[in-house]
Amino acid sequence: MSNSVGHSLLQSTVLKQNYSNYIAGNTLFQAQATSLIRKSSSSALISTDFRGPRLTIRKLVSETNRRASCLVQAVLATDHTSEQLGKKYILGDNIEMKVDVKISSIPVVEIQLTNSTDHLYLHWGVLRNINEKWLLPNRRPEGTKVYKDRALRTPFVKSGSNSFLKVEIDDPSLQALEFLIVDESKNKWYKNNGKNYHIKLSSKEKQVSNVVVPEDLVQIQAFLRWEKKGKQMYTPEQEKVEYEAARAELNEEIARGSSIEDIRNRLTRKDGTSSEKSTGVSEKEIQTKVHKPMEKKMYSSQRIQRKKRDLMELLSKHIPVSVKSAEENISAKPKILSAVELYFKGIEEQSDINIVNKKTYRISDKELVVLATKAKNKMRVHLATDVNEPLTLHWALSKNAGEWLAPPDSSLPEGSIHLATAADTQFSTISIDGAANKIQQLELEIGDGSFVGMPFVLFSGKKWIKNNGSDFYVEFNGPKKATKEIGDGKGTAKSLLDRIAGLESEAQKSFMHRFNIAADLMEEAKNTGELGLAGILVWMRFMATRQLIWNKNYNVKPREISRAQDRLTDLLQNVYVNYPQYSELLRMIMSTVGRGGEGDVGQRIRDEILVIQRNNDCAGGMMEEWHQKLHNNTSPDDVVICQALIDYIKSDFDMSVYWNTLNTNGITKERLLSYDRAIRNEPKFRGDQKDSLLRDLGNYMRTLKAVHSGADLESAINNCMGYKSEGQGFMVGVNINPVAGLPSGFPELLQFVLQHVEDKNVEALLEGLVEAREELRPLLSKPNDRLKDLLFLDIALDSTVRTAIERSYEDLNNAKPEKVMYLITLLLENLILSSDNNEDMIYCLKGWNQAINMLETGDGSWALFAKSVLDRTRLALAGKGELYNQLLQPSAEYLGARLNLDQWAVSIFTEEMIRAGSAAPLSSLVNRLDPILRSVANLGSWQVISPIEAVGYIVVVDELLSVQNKTYELPTILVAKSVRGEEEIPDGAVAVVTPDMPDVLSHVSVRARNSKVCFATCFDPNILDDLRAKEGKLLQLKPTSADVTYSEVREGDLKQSNNLDEVGPSPNIKLVKKEFAGKFAISSDEFTSEMVGAKSRNIAYLKGKVPSWVGIPTSVALPFGSFEKVLSDELNQGVSQKLQILKNKLEAGDSNVLEEIRKTVLELVAPPQLVQELKSKMQSSGMPWPGDEGEQRWEQAWIAIKKVWASKWNERAYFSTRKVRLDHDLLCMAVLVQEIINADYAFVIHTTNPSSGDESEIYAEVVKGLGETLVGAYPGRALSFISKKDKLDSPKVLGYPSKPIGLFIKRSIIFRSDSNGEDLEGYAGAGLYDSVPMDEEDQVVLDYSSDPLIVDGNFQKSILSSIARAGDAIEKLYGSPQDIEGVVRDGKIYVVQTRPQM
Repeated sequence: MSNSVGHSLLQSTVLKQNYSNYIAGNTLFQAQATSLIRKSSSSALISTDFRGPRLTIRKLVSETNRRASCLVQAVLATDHTSEQLGKKYILGDNIEMKVDVKISSIPVVEIQLTNSTDHLYLHWGVLRNINEKWLLPNRRPEGTKVYKDRALRTPFVKSGSNSFLKVEIDDPSLQALEFLIVDESKNKWYKNNGKNYHIKLSSKEKQVSNVVVPEDLVQIQAFLRWEKKGKQMYTPEQEKVEYEAARAELNEEIARGSSIEDIRNRLTRKDGTSSEKSTGVSEKEIQTKVHKPMEKKMYSSQRIQRKKRDLMELLSKHIPVSVKSAEENISAKPKILSAVELYFKGIEEQSDINIVNKKTYRISDKELVVLATKAKNKMRVHLATDVNEPLTLHWALSKNAGEWLAPPDSSLPEGSIHLATAADTQFSTISIDGAANKIQQLELEIGDGSFVGMPFVLFSGKKWIKNNGSDFYVEFNGPKKATKEIGDGKGTAKSLLDRIAGLESEAQKSFMHRFNIAADLMEEAKNTGELGLAGILVWMRFMATRQLIWNKNYNVKPREISRAQDRLTDLLQNVYVNYPQYSELLRMIMSTVGRGGEGDVGQRIRDEILVIQRNNDCAGGMMEEWHQKLHNNTSPDDVVICQALIDYIKSDFDMSVYWNTLNTNGITKERLLSYDRAIRNEPKFRGDQKDSLLRDLGNYMRTLKAVHSGADLESAINNCMGYKSEGQGFMVGVNINPVAGLPSGFPELLQFVLQHVEDKNVEALLEGLVEAREELRPLLSKPNDRLKDLLFLDIALDSTVRTAIERSYEDLNNAKPEKVMYLITLLLENLILSSDNNEDMIYCLKGWNQAINMLETGDGSWALFAKSVLDRTRLALAGKGELYNQLLQPSAEYLGARLNLDQWAVSIFTEEMIRAGSAAPLSSLVNRLDPILRSVANLGSWQVISPIEAVGYIVVVDELLSVQNKTYELPTILVAKSVRGEEEIPDGAVAVVTPDMPDVLSHVSVRARNSKVCFATCFDPNILDDLRAKEGKLLQLKPTSADVTYSEVREGDLKQSNNLDEVGPSPNIKLVKKEFAGKFAISSDEFTSEMVGAKSRNIAYLKGKVPSWVGIPTSVALPFGSFEKVLSDELNQGVSQKLQILKNKLEAGDSNVLEEIRKTVLELVAPPQLVQELKSKMQSSGMPWPGDEGEQRWEQAWIAIKKVWASKWNERAYFSTRKVRLDHDLLCMAVLVQEIINADYAFVIHTTNPSSGDESEIYAEVVKGLGETLVGAYPGRALSFISKKDKLDSPKVLGYPSKPIGLFIKRSIIFRSDSNGEDLEGYAGAGLYDSVPMDEEDQVVLDYSSDPLIVDGNFQKSILSSIARAGDAIEKLYGSPQDIEGVVRDGKIYVVQTRPQM
């Protein structure tokens, strides 16, 4: 029997009290008086003298009490002639058992069963010593029979729905009675959590101890009793009794073997390891009203003064963990399978079987696994266990669930014993993977297909082993619901999820089971890493959202649930300390589990509901049904039920309000009826009960939330601050269990938060909440035995931020932009405090602060800049959502399939996680601000990238990438949620509309303009929703340079559309194969059309012709034919043959070989002649030779060259050439070699504005770092500007940058693709092939708040004007519009390539 200190079965009547009115005694910092004791030394139990910061206790006790304190009896008896002790149990099936022990001349045990059935027997014996076998006493009740010489069986006497039995024990040497209850008609046993009921038999002739309990410990125990009972108001007489009852409880502990030191450690937590953590009180934490004044920080009633902090102190930057299967993670230790797991792994991997059912059961610290399989219409049941003692299976079969039918002879294994309604079969012992790795196993073949299941129990020695008092049962029909395809578990900790799925039937018994199983799995989850913890989070989240069964035929005490929670959260706290890179995941797990608490916190749920019923005369009906549920299995539903009762009472007993609160929070009438202790009735109270019930239920809500809601603010604050009593009596000034080391002024800050927590104007509240989290943050990174309490407080503060801002949405409809921006900064700061790898968000926050400053100082471009920060913030939120999706959704899909959960709950798992988090309200505020900023900045709802009129049918897609190789038979307007920037426009598409923001000069933008396809970004979600709603309809788009109008049209209008003409190469466009000219390397003065492409020739042409202030990098090249020559070399004969085979497959239509072709190209070996020629040419041109830094550096260069050649076979390039019917075999690849300029900025210029076609206007885009973020698929926008050619010194910024990432590199070499298919007239081949640097670029998260191009107006004007002048000079040199790429280094302009603008 599991009992905590102070709750033993034998509880003296001296401990029983009459409860007076239960009062609301606790606020955060000042509890109401706990008694009304008059200051009378003659009547007070104790008094206090206050001397400085210390409390001196002066005991005033009677002579009788003084004598009693010297001699402590093991069992106290106030009546030496009669002692009665009682205990209640819930057996299951709605049967309640009450056991009373009456002691006068001899002990008499009286047992009463309520709501009992017929055929119930007491299966019992007695003990002289605790470890001996049962003895069978001679004095027995009438009807008692001896059962197998091991026990006595006595029938209960039935009276109506109740049954009674009295057992008298006349042997004074007997110490205890043990028993079970058995229903002989059903062969069903009722046990005490799998064990015997154990009743101690006490008598007055006990040994007397001479141990004296110190008064300071009695005081603490008395306070804890008072707190547990709801901080009631006592009379002086009751207070005296309570004090002595506390002493009696400690005396009983001593009688049971505890030492004074043990008790002190439990109460004061000196060793830090006590299991009674929630009741422990540090001696330093017992304070008085008169103490050293706290250094206070004063807050006004309206606003707080926030501290100024360096935002970079918030940086949390851990090495990102790639999201892949735990089995794929070679750095993770391989999981060592247990012998039982190995046994079933061999069975499950057989290809010819179907798994019908699999269940895992706990047997003490061992496990029993049962697997039902079907193969060739034969059902088999496999059982295996690591239990050491020999086992016998007592089993039967069922044609109706639960019945016991004798198995047919054909199903009995050899050696089985056939019984009337069952069979006994011995397990056999086998070795698994070594002689020491032994298990017991059994296989049964069930031939008859009419059986639906198998009930069984186990027998070992003289002991029956059951499933917590019930039969084990395995179904043969499998799940009733359609089972989803489980999949391979890729991207998950599959083995851990398989274990969870196997243990779910055990976890369903109660929260205690579930939390203990989760605690047992934490070591494996931690060792598996991020995916392991993600698996635990998914499982706990499924539990929290009621997708899993919370309780199933199992009775558990609230304190046992609380203890299990405490165990799990302790482990989570330890992982949090030792693995900070997983802190965000661990916070989410903790928020789903709740706070818990050892012993007392959970037990208060059970105790306080009795006080409420007694004080308010509401012991029947719905309140009694709820009490039975709470007694049997409390759950998070009880928080909702309590709130529904409070709302119902506040509404003057409007029943519709009660049901509205329940239904809004997911509790229906059917769910109330589904509890093991069903709630069938509606509440019914009297008007005179209203005030008292509201007070008591409000206090009770705190207790419920303390266990079930880690995010409840008030209970979390109370848990960290402790409870302080004011007034008179022995509780005076005691401050119980506050967290040590909290910042100065922190209590006052939390008090401010609680004072404003319901304010309609939430700005001051949000400031206080975020400031409190900032103050708390340093403590969360340090070891602390109360760290989890601080974490739960931080989680609660975070949650309150979310609920506060959601409450204010309506008031923000007409708010000024500066207020919305300020609230965004608070929400963003709050999200930063909850996030790992938060660098990007910190720079977003700095950007918002800068935008607010620009607005306040009258900078006219504030809205344009704020829009770029808003776009970046959106990208950060989207990235966070994508990370969650990659990390959590595969585990949700796999575990959801294994547990056969509803598909709708699985498919929206990550989406709901995001909605429940801190990012959701921030996203909502950003969306509200967007149209305001666009209006102020005159941006409109559209950015038109390719202004082509189009008529087509609307098709909605998620990603343009997913359809880029598709061909649409009808003209199609694609509405694509995602456009990255490097995609192709699919055949048949006449327009692409997206909310995404690709750069105007990105590949897909250029491709759209070249292909005469309308391409536009739409910023207005309402317009996008309207377009999506028109899917399948024929629309006409009419774009201008800044807007798009659209309307539905008739089929006949298709003939008039100008975008139906086939777009493709003209008959005169074709590729000409280039031959190898005998050289592997050439300098820029040798660049000709037969040797290199236009990219190399153009850069050579610029040298010496552009103004001197424009730099041109030195270049050499590997000419056309070099690849083919290397491939034909004897060194590469095997590679050539392999490549030819793959190319044949490609020509046959197997495009899946493209990746394999690229890998094969990388196997090429460099001929010595190529190495020597390239080295000579680079050195003579003044370029560094990589090989001078070692052979490894040359190998890096050689790999880069091969990657350029291999890009001929990348998917985008291959399908592009095929689409326009160019012969891919004729494509030749030269390689332009240039030294990389370590750029501060990179730019692309179009000397004719591509959006408007205005030839008098230069358009350019600029990014920080290398230009790959501009031309590649990197999210966010570049800085964009225009410049009139007659006013080159007056550039106009169109948009500020929102790209979060910049690429930077040390001095290195880049190898650029330069094919003969990149600049064909009528075909935009540029950008299809790869340019590869010899070294990897460093990705740097960008901080624009300190970038001179953004914050320094003079520098900005100088750089942008220089870029515009360079573009104008090159256009004049060629005499036609140019597409120019270049970089800026230390203020100097470098041009790295140019080509005709298309």
